[in-house]
Amino acid sequence: MNHLPSLFLVVLLVILLLLSGLFSSSETALMSLNRYRLKHKVSLGQRSALLVHRMLERPDRLIGLILLGNNFVNVLASMVATLLAYRFLGEAGIPLAAALLTMGILIFSEVTPKTMAAMAPDRLAYPVAYFLWPLMWLLWPVVWLVNIVAHFLLRLAGFRYEANKDGTTMTADELRVILNESEAILSKRHSRMLLSILDLEHVTVEDIMVPRNEIVGLDLAHTLDEIMQQLNHVQHTRLLLYENNFDQIIGLVHVRHILKIVSQGVFNKSTLREIAQDSYYVPEGTPLNVQMLNFQRLRRRLGLVVDEYGDIQGLVTLEDILEEIVGEFTTDPASHQRTLQRQPDGSLLVGGRISIRALNRALNWSLPTEGPRTLNGLLIEHLENIPEPGMKLNFYGYEIEILKVEDNIIKQVRLSAHDALQHANFAGYQS
Repeated sequence: MNHLPSLFLVVLLVILLLLSGLFSSSETALMSLNRYRLKHKVSLGQRSALLVHRMLERPDRLIGLILLGNNFVNVLASMVATLLAYRFLGEAGIPLAAALLTMGILIFSEVTPKTMAAMAPDRLAYPVAYFLWPLMWLLWPVVWLVNIVAHFLLRLAGFRYEANKDGTTMTADELRVILNESEAILSKRHSRMLLSILDLEHVTVEDIMVPRNEIVGLDLAHTLDEIMQQLNHVQHTRLLLYENNFDQIIGLVHVRHILKIVSQGVFNKSTLREIAQDSYYVPEGTPLNVQMLNFQRLRRRLGLVVDEYGDIQGLVTLEDILEEIVGEFTTDPASHQRTLQRQPDGSLLVGGRISIRALNRALNWSLPTEGPRTLNGLLIEHLENIPEPGMKLNFYGYEIEILKVEDNIIKQVRLSAHDALQHANFAGYQS
């Protein structure tokens, strides 16, 4: 190397520093790459993404190649810098060359390129794949030998490398954090819907079911005229068919099928029994994510929630589960008893049968959900008696006025303007 011109050595030193920076930045970019975006690009058939994906399948080989190349150019740069220093300054220039080269490598080959790569890994990782992929095959024997020794040392230290281990898996809680931090990518509504899907496993059917005393059905103990009169005003397409009480369920009938037998002139109690579909029962405590899959598997849209003794506690529908994800969309007038209604003075009228979960979600409150599931139940538990209309109370720090009480049930309350609207989110609710 002594016979090489000094200008050539200077140019060579600059090239080696650039190569060192390329290797350093490549390592940072490839390891910082978003794995899910990478998989998406692979599914689109992008060649550079496919090369990166193949290299990241064996990160030990990739890191071995990068470190091999980086150390080689750094050592070679040190030799060139030492030779140049000796030519111009003699032996006294060798320590100075070592100091200047250290600073040069640190600034131009480590900190700056690695910072750039960490800030924009996609801009470097995919182009550099075309450089590293052929280099990996060219230096394969050396990389293989280095990995053999490294794996042996890892085993001595008690670590065992798994070549096919997928490091991109995450828990539901980690995914929830990502969704909460994704405001720049997803709208609040879409993010809330995705979070609601994750929360389905923590919600059970009795949290959203229509309670037994609110179930609408046809009682065969009534006369045909009474049944027909009820059908003229019913707001549902599917009705329970029972006799005397809900402990004697016959089945489920669709209004469309009833209209068919009416048009055929064979409308009677016997034909109602014949067109009734077998009831589908759901054990209480069933998580909503499980129940939604059960509805899909059995091609059902409605189920009766039963307790451990087989007694009917309520009714859950597929629409109820979907509303947990997308918010209220029902047009059933009866559901208005469970809605929020904004008033001109800024206060809020709330149906006593609204669920605690829905109230918390709409107002960003944190009322307890472990006990009673409706506002009526929570208020009565808090007061330990049936309140009178007009009563005002401080309820978990919020001002609430009882407006309507019927049949020992709190039908409607008023929330003060400050408590109701300070953080309210009325998406999907009546205003």
